[in-house]
This record gives sequence, structure tokens and C-alpha cells, in this order.
Amino acid sequence: MAGGVLPSGSRGAAVYITALQGGLVSRNAATQLSKADMQRALEAEYRALEAAPGGQPVVWQGKGVSGSVVAAAPYQVGSQNCRQYSHTLTVEGRDTTTRGAACRNADGAWTPLS
Repeated sequence: MAGGVLPSGSRGAAVYITALQGGLVSRNAATQLSKADMQRALEAEYRALEAAPGGQPVVWQGKGVSGSVVAAAPYQVGSQNCRQYSHTLTVEGRDTTTRGAACRNADGAWTPLS
């Protein structure tokens, strides 16, 4: 996982995306995303959690919708790395933001805190 890039091959990437359990984007009731846009949004959440410097947005563009994921600086909970983060969706010029936190498991996947 050098450079914070998703593991090569769709199966490897799917494991890490699935571990996000729908991520913050699925908690945003502002819009229903297509499957492709949901995938883009979840990949952006993963990239923000995995590799983005604190406060630097990871942006994505879909069909009629776009988003920006910003993760805060990492912090420790026991032996786990965790990050607070926000996901802003822009639909028809209106922004809605959902906030949460996730921690990295021993297998490298990020799991949201509920």
C-alpha cells in the first residue's frame, strides 16, 4: 500500500472499501448516489484516511454530484491509529457535510466509529 494507493486489483480494493461500512457518505441523507458515485466517494474517504495530510481535501467528481473528504491529524486510541474526518457532498450547488471518525484495524482496513 505504498503511497496510500488502494491495493491493486478490484478485489483488494473492495475489501478496504467494504470495511468502511458505507462510510460517512452513506449517512448523508441529502442525496441518493449511483453505485459508481458511491464507489468514488468511498475511495475518497479511504484515501483521505490512509494518506492525506491533516486538513488537505481529497476531492471526487461524479455525475451531477461531487464531494470533498478532509481528515484531521491522526491520533492514537490504544494501539490503533484513528482520524476524525468530514465528507462534504455538493449536489445542485448545495453542500451538506457529515462528520465522523474511523480507526485502522490490524489488517490495515479503516472502520468507522459509531
